[in-house]
Parts: sequence; structure tokens; C-alpha cells
Amino acid sequence: MWSRSKADQDPAEWLPSAPDTLCRYGAEWTATKLRWGLAVDGAERERMLDIAAGCGGTEVEFTPAP
Repeated sequence: MWSRSKADQDPAEWLPSAPDTLCRYGAEWTATKLRWGLAVDGAERERMLDIAAGCGGTEVEFTPAP
């Protein structure tokens, strides 16, 4: 059976196991999506909103891709 690596999965399917990295992971994932104008599906959006709700004060910084 073929399995996907964590690199092929969005936050709706995989999250880091260390709780102290979750906010950074969420911010970096969001920044990447914003930088490149990538689409977000419903499950991914809901998971990212859940992460953000627990990460008060975390800023997402990005530079739009050229």
C-alpha cells in the first residue's frame, strides 16, 4: 500500500507532535500559503483556525512572491 509522507499532508491530516512547535508550524504554514497565493480547502482552513485560536499573539509575517 502506498502511503503519503508528512511532507505531502496539510495540517488537516498531519501536525507536529511537540505542542511547543504547533504555533510556529501554523504561522509558517499560513505564511507560505499567503506568500504564494495557494488555495486552502475547508478541512485545512478549519484546522488552521483551531490552531490560531490557541496561539494568541502569534504573528504571521510574509512577503508576497514576485
